[in-house]
Amino acid sequence: MGTNKLGFWSIVLLGVNGIIGSGIFLLPNKAMALIGPASLLVMIFDMFLVLAITFCFAEASGLFKDNGGAYIYAKEAFGDFIGYEVGFLTYITRVIAFSTMGVGFATALAGIAPSLSGDFMKNVIATVIFCVLAAVNLFGVPLYKVVQNVATVAKLVPFVLFIVVGIFFIEPSNFTPLFPGGEYTPGTFGAAAVMLFFAFTGFESLAVAAAEMENPQKNLPRATLITIFTVSAIYVLLLGVAIGIMGYELADTTAPVQEAFGRVAGSFGAAVIAAGTLISIGSLCISSSFVTPHSCLALAEQGMLPAFVAKRNRYGAPYWSIIISTVIAALIAYTGSFTFLASISVVSRFSQYIPTCLSIPVFRKKMPDAPRAFRIPFGPVIPLIATAVSIWLLAQATLQQLAMGLGAAFVALPFYYFVHKNKAKHAAE
Repeated sequence: MGTNKLGFWSIVLLGVNGIIGSGIFLLPNKAMALIGPASLLVMIFDMFLVLAITFCFAEASGLFKDNGGAYIYAKEAFGDFIGYEVGFLTYITRVIAFSTMGVGFATALAGIAPSLSGDFMKNVIATVIFCVLAAVNLFGVPLYKVVQNVATVAKLVPFVLFIVVGIFFIEPSNFTPLFPGGEYTPGTFGAAAVMLFFAFTGFESLAVAAAEMENPQKNLPRATLITIFTVSAIYVLLLGVAIGIMGYELADTTAPVQEAFGRVAGSFGAAVIAAGTLISIGSLCISSSFVTPHSCLALAEQGMLPAFVAKRNRYGAPYWSIIISTVIAALIAYTGSFTFLASISVVSRFSQYIPTCLSIPVFRKKMPDAPRAFRIPFGPVIPLIATAVSIWLLAQATLQQLAMGLGAAFVALPFYYFVHKNKAKHAAE
């Protein structure tokens, strides 16, 4: 075994750290307002969809040495154009996620200090975060390495404390009626599913890291299952305890988990959740501020963006990639609330998920004898179900969310034309 490879529990921690973020801290109130205690059923539905998509990433990743993820799978299965679009959308997805984290931090801070609430202050705080992190990036200081281990603990400790203490304060009557007003409103399940799915995003990074694992054939499927079920158990228990403590009052809070813990553990409980929320989202902001520009850099180095975007300063930092990513993230942040941006982030991520799911039957036909680190059971059933449910979930999004989440596909078209024109020119020379 190579000493530089990730072991089984390292992969599980990588997955947990990559998934648990701002979503579960800030979305339970919105889900409660939309569909009531039935949001627990929505969370379980999302869990099974995530498992199905994760299996597709796990099988696809075992076929390639490159850690390019969805871009590589789409390119190899469906050709350069689809691969290019998926690669471009993957970058935009990361920018949207970075933007969402900045707004999420401002939203969480407003929950602790109400004087900082309001759109203007949200924009100011988010802008300060983006500018500070851009400055750190430009000096090439890899701060995210320092905070990642602390962040993982900071995320899990408040959750565990809240669940262990809060479970004794659950009132069964708070789970009725199951739906607001006592009856189901058509369309709310799909809208809640899109919203809560954001809490699971990041799972795709697990399979992409397959090449860095010890014995991926054995470890990846188990690590994937344990990660998703661990995160899902935390989410379902946390949402259940929050509803059990506050009932429909949960819908009226700005920081739902924090207020629920404050009800049963006083100022100590509120402080624990507040600290955990800010450290968790802050660490994701730092991590995202490094990953996002390097995703832009990768596109430029592959000839998918103009060459100047790949330029570096004397500190080795890709300064144009950092500036472009920061400006786009800030502009997106000004367009809406955390909940709205979270939904857009989910919509854009399906541009990676759907091609990856569809690539599995293609690879099984094109590469039937290739060794696979992991093979999804039941033939094409799971990839096709994951694709169908993903398309149904996309159909629940609003036209505005779809336009903002997938509009980058149209923005990418002229870039694709020039890239291929230049490639053809160089090939002819």
